[in-house]
Amino acid sequence: MASRVVAIIMGAAVLAAILLPLGAVWSASDGLVRPTADDWASIRFTVYQASLSAVISVGLAIPVARALFYRHFWGRDVVVMLMGAPFILPVIVAVLGLISVFGQNGLVNGVLGYFGVKTVSIYGLQGILLAHVFFNLPLATRMVLAAWGAIPTERLRLAQSLGLSGLALFRIIEAPMLLRVIPAAFAVIFVICLSSFAVALTLGGGPKATTLELAIYQAFRFDFDLGKAASLGMIQLGLAGSAAVALTLIGVRTDLGQGLDRPVLRIGDPVWRIILDVFHIMWAAAFLLVPLGMVMAYGLWGISSLGGDVWIAAGRSILMALASTVLCLGIALCLMHKWGEVIGSLGIAISPLVLGTGVFLMLRKIGNPFEYALVVTLCVNALMALPFVLRILRPAAEDTRAHYGRLAQSLGLSPWAWVRWVLVPRMARTLGFAAGLVAALAMGDLGVIALFGTAEHATLPLKLYQLMGAYRMSQAAAAAVLLVGISLGLFWLFERLGRRYA
Repeated sequence: MASRVVAIIMGAAVLAAILLPLGAVWSASDGLVRPTADDWASIRFTVYQASLSAVISVGLAIPVARALFYRHFWGRDVVVMLMGAPFILPVIVAVLGLISVFGQNGLVNGVLGYFGVKTVSIYGLQGILLAHVFFNLPLATRMVLAAWGAIPTERLRLAQSLGLSGLALFRIIEAPMLLRVIPAAFAVIFVICLSSFAVALTLGGGPKATTLELAIYQAFRFDFDLGKAASLGMIQLGLAGSAAVALTLIGVRTDLGQGLDRPVLRIGDPVWRIILDVFHIMWAAAFLLVPLGMVMAYGLWGISSLGGDVWIAAGRSILMALASTVLCLGIALCLMHKWGEVIGSLGIAISPLVLGTGVFLMLRKIGNPFEYALVVTLCVNALMALPFVLRILRPAAEDTRAHYGRLAQSLGLSPWAWVRWVLVPRMARTLGFAAGLVAALAMGDLGVIALFGTAEHATLPLKLYQLMGAYRMSQAAAAAVLLVGISLGLFWLFERLGRRYA
């Protein structure tokens, strides 16, 4: 009963944190505005590109995740960790890496031009899809890989003893797992792409590739039409909320069972299957790591030239990332139920521009908004990461309750003993992955801090943005390398702790 009350209170707090800023923008305007024909075109394009991005990302992630699950090689853990780097990169840094590879003067067009083949453009729908797949393929791969790892090894051993392989193994064991994880991965990536801003701003290429978030930005930046911004923000919230509700209603529940946590069985696949898995790992690694390597190569040698203010900002970002991680995990542990996930998913449904402006308008009534920059930023970071954490933790929590809940009741375990001896050990690996993801995302976020940040409260992403604005590109590249290194370090540390205490 007490846990249910806590869940209700926490859910209400999350809803208030999402809806109150939207209401503040609405109240500061002259009322809601009916969308124009251009706005409807932006809405249709947003849904179209988000759907395509999610389908492509999840479709490509399935063979990559299978290959990483069944193929064991030296450095595999490092490859898996580095392949997750694009998702936690600051968007503007990753876009620069993509342009260096796929841009007009990039590596790909250089090769095509050498052979006399017509070059390709990175701008427009194709550029948006390329960037979204670059960012979200790692997330989809990790979600599918985690689901593959949840299959008890005993089931794979039984399948091998029965002579199941190929289509039979896929139909009986792997397909039920995929039916469970694919709708969730699709919905999360769809919602992420709905609120895409920096990608559309840099790679959109014109009015035909204007997303809903970009239309909100234009309403703020050029027209200062708060009514239109609030109207479009509510439409975006409705679209993302509908996706979250649909996921809850149509989600497939399959019981994968519990095993004895034995090492993963090495399936004796035919040679062609092994070659195909190696191909999937190689193309995915090249697609994700080459743009990252271009950024790293450009800025690695300039780290020693960074000033003390950049290192102070880096320390401030680390502390904020850790605080955001604790806050986000605390909220997620209270909302690990079906409708709690729906509520939490709204964190990435609301436009960050609307959220930041609404918070600014609210804080202006009680004091200087800039004095609350760090507190607001870490709270918003926790809120934005909440949907990913809930999607990662809830299946593991449900499995633990389903298989050990009655035993715990028969033993008379108190809530604290249940958490200490059952829930945390069974979920340690998943908790470590979720914590690393939150810390890395919070480390690289350039959202509300861009509205509130000052020289006294600057984080490392804000310093990077300021260096780019001052055309100090060599130092900006060095700061980007530092940011990527710290983000990956936090992700690796938490994931390692999770594996150690599992």
